[in-house]
Amino acid sequence: MTALTLSTSGAATLRADALVVGVAKGTGSKSGNLVLAPGAEAVDKAFGGKLAGILETLGASGAEGELTKLPAPDGLKAPVVIAAGLGPVPEKNGAYDAEALRRAAGSAARSLTGSKKAGFALPVGSVEDAEAIAEGALLGAYAFTAYQRGENKLAPKAAVGAKLPLAEVALLGTKPRDKAFKAAAERAVALVEEINRARDLINTPPNDLYPESFAAVASAAGKEHGIKVQVLDEKALVKGGYGGLLGVGQGSAHGPRLVKLAYTHPKAEKTLALVGKGITYDSGGISLKPAGHNETMKCDMSGAAAVFATVVTAARLGLRVNVTGWLALAENMPSGNATRPGDVLNMYSGKTVEVLNTDAEGRLVLADALTRASEEKPDAIVDVATLTGAMVLALGNRTFGIMANDDAFRTSIHEIADEVGEASWPMPLPADLRKGMDSPTADIANMGERMGGGLVAGLFLKEFVGEGIAWAHLDIAGPAFHEGAPYGYTPKGGTGSAVRTLVKLAERTAAGDLG
Repeated sequence: MTALTLSTSGAATLRADALVVGVAKGTGSKSGNLVLAPGAEAVDKAFGGKLAGILETLGASGAEGELTKLPAPDGLKAPVVIAAGLGPVPEKNGAYDAEALRRAAGSAARSLTGSKKAGFALPVGSVEDAEAIAEGALLGAYAFTAYQRGENKLAPKAAVGAKLPLAEVALLGTKPRDKAFKAAAERAVALVEEINRARDLINTPPNDLYPESFAAVASAAGKEHGIKVQVLDEKALVKGGYGGLLGVGQGSAHGPRLVKLAYTHPKAEKTLALVGKGITYDSGGISLKPAGHNETMKCDMSGAAAVFATVVTAARLGLRVNVTGWLALAENMPSGNATRPGDVLNMYSGKTVEVLNTDAEGRLVLADALTRASEEKPDAIVDVATLTGAMVLALGNRTFGIMANDDAFRTSIHEIADEVGEASWPMPLPADLRKGMDSPTADIANMGERMGGGLVAGLFLKEFVGEGIAWAHLDIAGPAFHEGAPYGYTPKGGTGSAVRTLVKLAERTAAGDLG
């Protein structure tokens, strides 16, 4: 993990491999001009007040995501200056959007792979700005290198090893002795360390991450952070009647698990339950996925990774709220023992489900976990899942959908996601789509109408939520795993989608802001 320091040095005197400053696109009378953002004053002075002109000569425009590197003049201790684009100059109050700061810091940190230290002199007008920059830089500095050994057996003398991420982020323009700044830095470190742990889990190959090994990771984290962990293995699942988890996992050599993580605070007045889909590999089962759709299915446990990361973060921050995480873990494989289309499963709730498609498996494991979570009568339940391709078709690769049985709760989560910089959109649960899941054989089928498939999946889950409990469903199928080139603070591979939203939800619940 990249280290974070609140530096007492000025930009001109900081000894580092690089200095990062912000630049923006001028608006109004300065439209078309490049504008230096606050924090760049000392660097501009070292360039004789000509930094903006030099950057424009090099083609810089201040556009979001744009990076321009140039050698530093003699007046700076750092040898390199990086100008990170922030987008348009803010029109109100001169305050830059937190997400613009987060993305600029992330882009700069990614470009500094292999460096030991960088100073970030982006505009810090508030504690919130400092926290956003810290989050972005630490998220951007992520790299998954666990399987890059650094040796080439065909050419033993040749080194192949990957470069390590930026080792240290020095945040300039802050107040290192101020309690609020220190608390913001500590929160950023705890949050990002757990997001990055979620990313590591998502990126881990399925031959190493399967239900039992995921449960072991959760158990170890529980011991470290004072979280009570309970693991239900196959025998316990059979005894308890968890037909959804058993039905999905029965085709695999790796048996399913239901993991409960319970963080409690002695003064908590509210309890938040989080349920995560944890399909450690999804082949589709007997309804086998076609070629080209299997290669990234190690990411189908991203919801469980997000829930795990959130519970641990809540414990590390000591939030005054009880947070219980349920990881519904299974591997969906085809075999002579696998569930077949047409089989009927007896769910933990007592309902029976006709399985029409074994690739609609996430809703089956979530259904059991939702019922179990409901038994403890939490104040609210949120489930998180890479559930449907239909949601990706509806919202694209960067936005997750939010469904709920309570409009106000759905709105709150949407507003929280927007606040922390995670793209989301509220989606309906049309009652007319429920009829498509009627089964002549069982209480309900696991498939319904093809059109609106993401909403159908949400309606299925709703059937397993306890009476009178506020519930929301986050379908993160789009943003959970990024297959394209990295951008901002988003890496290639696992992203840790929804963790920031869930942590902020827990903080709001602790503060009593959600009623």
